[in-house]
Order: sequence, then structure tokens, then C-alpha cells
Amino acid sequence: MPVNEDSFTNWKTREEIAESMIPMIGKLHRERDVTVLLHSRSLVNKSVVSILKTHRFARQIDGEELSVTETLPYLRALTALDLGPSQIDIGMLAATHRTDERGLSVEEFTAEAVAGATGVNKIECREGRDVVLYGFGRIGRLVARLLIEKAGSGNGLRLRAIVVRRGGEQDIVKRASLLRRDSIHGQFQGTITVDEASDTIIANGNEIKVIYAGDPSEVDYTAYGIKDAILIDNTGKWRDREGLSQHLRPGIDKVVLTAPGKGDVPNIVHGVNHDTIKPEEQILSCASCTTNAIVPPLKAMADEYGVLRGHVETVHSFTNDQNLLDNYHKADRRGRSAPLNMVITETGAASAVAKALPDLKAPITGSSIRVPVPDVSIAILSLRLGRETTRAEVLDYLRDVSLTSPLKRQIDFTTAPDAVSSDFMGSRHASIIDAGATKVDGDNAILYLWYDNEFGYSCQVIRVVQHVSGVEYPTYPSPAV
Repeated sequence: MPVNEDSFTNWKTREEIAESMIPMIGKLHRERDVTVLLHSRSLVNKSVVSILKTHRFARQIDGEELSVTETLPYLRALTALDLGPSQIDIGMLAATHRTDERGLSVEEFTAEAVAGATGVNKIECREGRDVVLYGFGRIGRLVARLLIEKAGSGNGLRLRAIVVRRGGEQDIVKRASLLRRDSIHGQFQGTITVDEASDTIIANGNEIKVIYAGDPSEVDYTAYGIKDAILIDNTGKWRDREGLSQHLRPGIDKVVLTAPGKGDVPNIVHGVNHDTIKPEEQILSCASCTTNAIVPPLKAMADEYGVLRGHVETVHSFTNDQNLLDNYHKADRRGRSAPLNMVITETGAASAVAKALPDLKAPITGSSIRVPVPDVSIAILSLRLGRETTRAEVLDYLRDVSLTSPLKRQIDFTTAPDAVSSDFMGSRHASIIDAGATKVDGDNAILYLWYDNEFGYSCQVIRVVQHVSGVEYPTYPSPAV
């Protein structure tokens, strides 16, 4: 038989296996709040081709594709266990079992590796936590998509309401349409209907009340049955404790800002300092997209090599804060046409590092250039290290960090020789290290960090909200510390 026929037969076999995995993954998610991962990438609600492509990503680990024939037995073993809410990485199960020398069967090894999520050890499904979005712009709509996607069994985060200013006739229809279709991030994965009479958007069965208000004082959340909610302010209108405290009304328990916080508002980068959030803290910030992009790899480099000083140059996609054509703007240069110019501007990301990494005493400076692309940015992080190293050593270390460390949800790694910005649209990581562009000379290192400044950042916001809400479930097998 010709080689191409062998390859095609193999592909069809793998397609069939991936198809058989989808109902198992879906049932675990809906009925037990179990999210099945493959090397930190969720397989929930993924297509056959997406599942196969995610398995192909495993080439980054041992140089060869991870086959669905290898992971399917671990997935089957999970369905036979008495699992509680958790995240379970079948890629890591396969990888760690491969190196285990005790001769355990797949079923025995899986049961042992996820023992913390089974039987008397398992976490019981918690009552869902209400979430309110204040504002419904670029980040607000992406956060809404993620909340709806992660609704699972209904025992996690529940998007109950969106608060906006009324924009005119058919306001709710137009806002639902913007949620349904996005020029950058594509179609909403599911169905959306609108009940204009009750000002409600129904997305994948989730009833989301649209509340019209000019400021926080006009809203009585308890009138809509909302209680102990986490409010996500994505307007950026208030950034200090005094302004954000206006949201703390009956029905609202905590406020999360999707912009850098000012004053004593904690700036949180999930994966780095989210465990410092005090249970009683009611107001916090998720910092900026650029801060989220640079802090995780900066922490990784500081932990291994030490960092004496650094500079970050951000080449950032344009945003709604800029003008399409030249017009007045209160800030310097930002009034000039965003799609026609590179625009030098400021960034607070470097100074924000101190809030997220207070133990890092190295001075970090920064600057930024806005460029004519609608999404995905790159941060060029230039570091003076505490010791000399080599490019090969740094790349091996950062690859391992992206695959097996507690930062693997924040840091991704690419070896693609022709990677460009559009390749990273929809990335769920805070930043992606470009191996090909990395430069190391003695104690100097330059890292090129791609990041989807819209979607990747929104994923970080959701992780913070999951953490403070108590629905951030443990991952098995446990990542190396």
C-alpha cells in the first residue's frame, strides 16, 4: 500500500478515536465539574480536529506527537472513578506513567494520580457564584464568552447581569449581536437569543439580565435576585479604592478591575501573586495585559538566574482608546490615526511589576509603541541576569516552565520558525515565548513575548475571579513546584 494511503488510514483512525473522546469529556464536565486538559490545554467543547491538533502540540515535550490512542485509556479510566470537581491533565498522566517503573496498569496509575479528587477526598460541587459585568466593551464581551463557556454543570461562575448605559433603540439587540460576532475572535460558540421585553440575553441557556444605569448608585442588584456577586468592572472609569467602592452595594461582595489599580488596590497576576489575596479583600485589580505578559516570565527568570535590571519595550496593537483618524485626544500622540501610524506612548507595566513581584528589587523600565494591528502584541524583555548562561540552557528551562511548572497556564512556548502576530489570536496564555527570537549573551538575555492582549488577558481575569470565588479547582497530576 502506498505511504500516503497508510497516512490517510491512520488519520481516519485517530479521527474516530477523537470522536469517541468528546462525549466522555463532555459528560465529565457537565455532571462532575471535571475539566479534561491535555498539557494545560482544555479539551472541553473542542472539535475532533482541535483535539488532534492539541495532541500534536506534545511534540514540544519529547519531539514527537502524542497519540490519541495513548491518552484514550486514561480518559476511560477517569470515567470509571468517583471524581469530584477538578482539572485533570491526561497528557501529564500519560507522560508521568511512561516514566513510572512500578508496573502499574493505566487504571491503577490513574486512580493513584487523581486520588485527591476521588472518594472521601473529593471536593463537593459548590453552589454557583453570581458574576456581574459592569461595562460590555472589548474585554467585557470576551469575559462574557469565557464565563458562558465555563458554566459547566452550573455550579461554577454564573454570569447573571451586565450593567451598561442605554445606547438608544434596540440597544440590547445590538449588544447581543456584538457578543454573537466578533471581527477578531470570530463567532460565539453556541446560540444567543434576546428577550427585549425583559431586557435579557439568553446565551447557551444562561439568562443574562441587561441592567441600564448611569452609575453604580442607580442599581439595586438584590431586585434581580443577585447575591454575594463578584462584579467585574471593565470600564476603567474608576481605578482607585474610593471609586471602585461605589460598586459595593447590596448583592455585590467583591469588585475586580480589568485595568491597573491605583493606590493601595492590589494588582494581581494570576500564577504569580494570586495566592496573596486576603479572603477579606473586596477590591482588587487584574493589572494590565502587558503586566500579565511580562511578570510570569520575569518571575521564572528571576527564580532561576536572578535579575539585576531590565527593560521592556512593548509593541502593542491599537485599542479603542485611540482614534481611527486624526482627531483631538487628551493624551499626546494618541489622537493620531491608529490604523495608519506607529504611535509612541507610555506604559505603566514596568512600574506595576513591583506590585506583583515585591521581592524583585531589580529596576525595570519600560516604553511602548502602538502599531496598526487590531490584536496581539509583543513585549521585548531585555534582562541583565545574576549569572552567565547560554541560549540553549535558557530555552530548555523556559520550555520546561511552560510545560510542567505552576506557571504553565501563564507561559506558552513556540519554536515555529515563521511565527507572526496573527498566529497567537485566541491564545489563552498570558504570554508566549518565541524561542527563535530569544537572544542570550553571557549575563544578558532578551526574550520576545507574544500575547493576545484581549483574549489572553481575559483568561487571566477569569482565573483571578475563579480563585477569589472559590471555584478554582485543583489540577491533577499536581504540577512540579
